[in-house]
Amino acid sequence: MRRFKRVLLGVAFAVSAVAGTAGWASGDAQTPVTGPPPGAAAWSADRSLGRELPDPARAEPERVAAFFAGLAPADRQRLVERHPLVVGNLDGVPVELRYAANARARRGTPYERLTRDGRRILAFDPRGRGQIAEVYGDLTRARRVAVIVPGSDTDAGNFDRADKGHRVVAGMATTLRDATALHGPADPGTAVIAWTGYTTPVGVGRDAATGDLAEAGAPRLARFTRGLTAVGAPRPSLFCHSYGSVVCGLAADRAHASDIVVFGAPGMRADSVSDLKTDARVWAARNPSDWIARVPNIHFFGLGHGEDPASGGFGARAVPADGARGHDGYFEPGTDSLRAFAAIARGEAR
Repeated sequence: MRRFKRVLLGVAFAVSAVAGTAGWASGDAQTPVTGPPPGAAAWSADRSLGRELPDPARAEPERVAAFFAGLAPADRQRLVERHPLVVGNLDGVPVELRYAANARARRGTPYERLTRDGRRILAFDPRGRGQIAEVYGDLTRARRVAVIVPGSDTDAGNFDRADKGHRVVAGMATTLRDATALHGPADPGTAVIAWTGYTTPVGVGRDAATGDLAEAGAPRLARFTRGLTAVGAPRPSLFCHSYGSVVCGLAADRAHASDIVVFGAPGMRADSVSDLKTDARVWAARNPSDWIARVPNIHFFGLGHGEDPASGGFGARAVPADGARGHDGYFEPGTDSLRAFAAIARGEAR
């Protein structure tokens, strides 16, 4: 009976802490987008090249890369024209081919604006609220690559809102790109990718308090990083904001990452760096004014995300962030956190 009471008290604490103390009380439940990209069935049935095409649901990025490397330019272009959504989202496809496929796939959709100004869209999936990955810099020449993984309320419709500046994922990416360009905007040294490649929570309800959406997003992130290395890009550093830190924590053991940087993190579904089972360097930042500090670091009956990655006991390398303001101010120009992020992205931090 005493043990039963302790369990009930623990459940009550978890529910009240996650829903009350942190203010996580409202939000719309989301159904995650999973599985192969749209058009996968037609792709799999296509024998126009006289051979079977790689299974978009099962083929490893390395196999996809080898398949496309063996195609003639005309055959590559044929696949772009016939299956733009598959080619544009299939990890392991050459970068320039994905750009071309995604430009074609966006025509006639609410996201057609993203075809303007030569934007480099590396992934585009119109299902649900829309998922997208945009590259800033020259990914084919870059000596270093950084991937920004956003938190709640991010989708293809709002990831690049100009009025939000460095507080949205596209703004974070452009700010980091500028901070790493030591020799001017044309410096190919570091390419930065704004990766809105999973279904994020909306609001601060149950989705934000549980790991369901992160569990659906983690394999997508891991596969995305493997697709980068399969086409010859360096292992990327991951910069994971807020709920994105949960995604990165769950993907850590499968992602081809050189560094994993979490900021404003509610947890990583791990008690320590060693629990992440990664050889990537793990970093954590939290500024004194970030409200995430009020979120209880628990993981109980599916609620909460575990130990605070910025705590000394977690074992992450500390990123200075005293100059940042609020939950989404870590990329503000002139802050110590942005300078540290740039050094990590360039491979200069120790």
